[in-house]
Amino acid sequence: MFGWEFPPFNSGGLGTACYGLTKGLTNQGVKVTFVLPKGPSEMTDSPSHVNMVLANQIYKSNLSKLNGVKLKGVDSLLVPYIASEEYEYHLQKFEELRKKDGGSYEEALYGKDLYQEVHRFAQKAELIAQFEDFDIIHAHDWMTFPAALSAKNFSKKPLVVHVHATEFDRTGGHPNQMVYDIEREGMQKADIIVAVSNYTRNMIISHYGIVPDKVQVVHNAVDEEAINPYEYSESVYKLEPDEKVVLFLGRITLQKGPDYFVSAAQKVLSKMDNVRFIVAGTGDMQSRIIEQTAEHGISHKFIFTGFLRGKDIDRIYSMADLYVMPSVSEPFGITPLEALKNNTPVLISKQSGVSEVLSHCLKVDFWDVDQMANKMIAALQYDSLSMSLIENGRRDLSTINWNSSAKKMLNVYRSVQ
Repeated sequence: MFGWEFPPFNSGGLGTACYGLTKGLTNQGVKVTFVLPKGPSEMTDSPSHVNMVLANQIYKSNLSKLNGVKLKGVDSLLVPYIASEEYEYHLQKFEELRKKDGGSYEEALYGKDLYQEVHRFAQKAELIAQFEDFDIIHAHDWMTFPAALSAKNFSKKPLVVHVHATEFDRTGGHPNQMVYDIEREGMQKADIIVAVSNYTRNMIISHYGIVPDKVQVVHNAVDEEAINPYEYSESVYKLEPDEKVVLFLGRITLQKGPDYFVSAAQKVLSKMDNVRFIVAGTGDMQSRIIEQTAEHGISHKFIFTGFLRGKDIDRIYSMADLYVMPSVSEPFGITPLEALKNNTPVLISKQSGVSEVLSHCLKVDFWDVDQMANKMIAALQYDSLSMSLIENGRRDLSTINWNSSAKKMLNVYRSVQ
């Protein structure tokens, strides 16, 4: 299995999904060798169900498997998520280097060494494929597709490509041609494609020319580990006793719709003054969003926490009276499930894959900030509505777990063997 990140060495939902799926697969008796691009030389905080093995150290020691999953790391400099709003930032960062040494537009956007890094990852994959015993190759998102194809070409084993997001999602419908070509080649040469939602499946079929029968859906899930709702109740933020909290948690980038969140917040505050909005995360739009709150005169009602990890994420969920995911294009979206696990009601955009599996939540078109604001106000003002969303949403969670997803993935594996 080729992935780009894995907790605790992750920056987003891709790593969380890989962790949950591999855990579910090991529960089904599957042995997984997980190939990572890079990792620290000393593992001090490894997940309990994996033995993390780095590919740049595979010749230095003879490491054994633990609990069915072994992770290998390949040293690399690639960045997994680049959205259109980050183009300006990366162009500015690399423009001087591009002018000095020459180079393509794509290099300016994604980094000067992108082609070399993709090639190096693929070379390592071929080496690993020579020494590992495996039945299936499974690749997560475009950064790993060339490596997986390299392993497939050497081993002749079937390839499953797992699409968590497309270039169309990340760039608001303005894909980078190089990334699109890598995605399309991976999908065309794979034996089968797994999409995280029907929303993403339709995107693959319509934009990549893939026949429908080749694309299967396995929805993401959430870790079943119970959360103590009182464990994270202490707050480091100074809030008024009767103040309500609305949370946005995710990358602050075009795809996640933070600008729509701020616009809706302004409308909420025009009718309710006792509301505080928390934005947890980082991204290329962070400065712009902070400026937007200032322009609307509501910056004193916002808290920007930066990137959160581990228990701090559960803590911030438990502080909130409502979690909002206003994504413009969300292939799945694990965060609403995490919020419900922490007994926080959710409001999500209809343009998301998670809306296919969550029945008991508030839903709105991402662009309809009036309706978004109205539904925020309703959830904050009516306790009976909030409690109903939590109780029924938790029932939805009982059927959305990684063991169930892993069983579906096993059926996908069997279909190509």
